[in-house]
Amino acid sequence: MNKPPFRIERLDHVVLRAYDMSIMQAFYCDVLGCTVERRQDDIGLVQLRAGDSLIDLISLDSKLGRQGGAGPGTEGHNMDHLCLSVAGYDEAAIVDHLKAHGVHVGEVGSRYGAKGAGPSIYLFDPQGNMVELKGPPTE
Repeated sequence: MNKPPFRIERLDHVVLRAYDMSIMQAFYCDVLGCTVERRQDDIGLVQLRAGDSLIDLISLDSKLGRQGGAGPGTEGHNMDHLCLSVAGYDEAAIVDHLKAHGVHVGEVGSRYGAKGAGPSIYLFDPQGNMVELKGPPTE
């Protein structure tokens, strides 16, 4: 097999389709610390800076959102999960912060990621999308 003429460097962005843009933007900015990078309200897109990557939110009732079909629900999601590598990983402090914001926190454990195995916390955004906060490698 031939190698591709390129090399993948990192996750560039993930796109989430949203029922309620304001609640999703508040979660990703106020709870997880993203910042608004760019807005394209005419097509229903808000791009949030997440470290070196972006999280794009698309309103389901926008031009772009209507092109994607039905929105996420209990029987179908936009994706399995997104993983955000975090600096300053302090499991107890992170869990306390999330719970203080009413966030549904899932399983905590060691998982393998791009830089090796290390601690991580699963949590869920307001629409039920699973997010993983990944600490530095321990192995």
